Amino acid sequence: MTDGAAVPAPPCWPAGPRRLERAGRAVVGVLPQYLVARAIVLGALALSHLIADRIHPSAAARARVHQGLLGWDAGWYQAIARFGYAPLGHQSLRFFPLYPLLGRWLGVLPGLTDGRALLVVANVAALVASALLLVLVRRETSDGAMADRSVWLLSLVPPAFVLVMGYAEAALLVFTIGCFLALRRPGAAPLWWAAALLGVCAGLTRPLGLLLAIPVAVEAVRRWRHARGGERVMSAVAVMAPVAGAGAFLCWSWGVFGDAWLPLRVQSQAGHHGGLSDPVHTLVDDARGVFHHHFGTALHVPWVVLVVALVVVCWWRLPAAYGAFATAVVVVALSGTNLDSFERYALSAFPLVIAGATLTASRRVEIGVLALAAAGLAAYAVMAFLNISVP
Repeated sequence: MTDGAAVPAPPCWPAGPRRLERAGRAVVGVLPQYLVARAIVLGALALSHLIADRIHPSAAARARVHQGLLGWDAGWYQAIARFGYAPLGHQSLRFFPLYPLLGRWLGVLPGLTDGRALLVVANVAALVASALLLVLVRRETSDGAMADRSVWLLSLVPPAFVLVMGYAEAALLVFTIGCFLALRRPGAAPLWWAAALLGVCAGLTRPLGLLLAIPVAVEAVRRWRHARGGERVMSAVAVMAPVAGAGAFLCWSWGVFGDAWLPLRVQSQAGHHGGLSDPVHTLVDDARGVFHHHFGTALHVPWVVLVVALVVVCWWRLPAAYGAFATAVVVVALSGTNLDSFERYALSAFPLVIAGATLTASRRVEIGVLALAAAGLAAYAVMAFLNISVP
């Protein structure tokens, strides 16, 4: 100091640039997982083309390989983005509107078709979801290594090949993980308005988005006693937001087709998820599939056992909101008359990968699990591309 002049305060970066810097670091931090997963899935697609060229499988398998990343349900999303619901009939209503709308809006840009736009949305959403998960686990545990493991698991678990395809799961993960970030803020009140906005988006993206109301309600009840009137109102709004998002689509269905419940009824048809059923009976039926050469159905059974065990770990090691959300998703996934797409439904229960990360702290265990997961990711992608297994 000289001449008694005051020392100028050190420069203070505005909150916005600091947040952007942290977001950039999170995105860079998940790039290895993100790129490895895409290399595996694209390699699986190339291998599927090679197999189809060499062994000349059925016409259905050849068509599925040709569809590639826009096969299976991705084809429905592409058709909805291009034509809307009305020309496609009632079967299209089981696909909620936000994801195909994003594809339609982005598809007007030069060089993008609706299909390419859907792939861009899905893959950008997968990158964002991975970064959000990294930040969330670091915030909850202060354990950077565990956060990295969680992202590796989310990227490499076998059903995660749909995060590379034109599916809505990646977008749903952005909204659900983002909602947990808005709710779980150590030393600060939840951002109820952000949770409400993300809840509406989740409800408009997938039927499972409705279940986000459950962890929001858990957090609202936890804070209710100490909350003031304004916070209580906002927390109630946030609880109802996922229901409002899905309800908006159901109201649209009522106005256009005269039946608000048609999207849910179509989803509960036997050829899709099916109506409510005894999970034990469904498990036994799928396990018998191995004796009738229905290996695709029998593959679901060990996944159910693993997922249920991870739900228990969620309740044991994670806050109640995580366990509640994972339980709700798994119960819905098990409630149908068949277990088709069970693994993909379970992927939406992102607390399961955090639970898995708590069990793989040993470096040797981590390497073994990730290697097995990567091999499974490639195998499941090939089976989906060759029309052997339903994603």
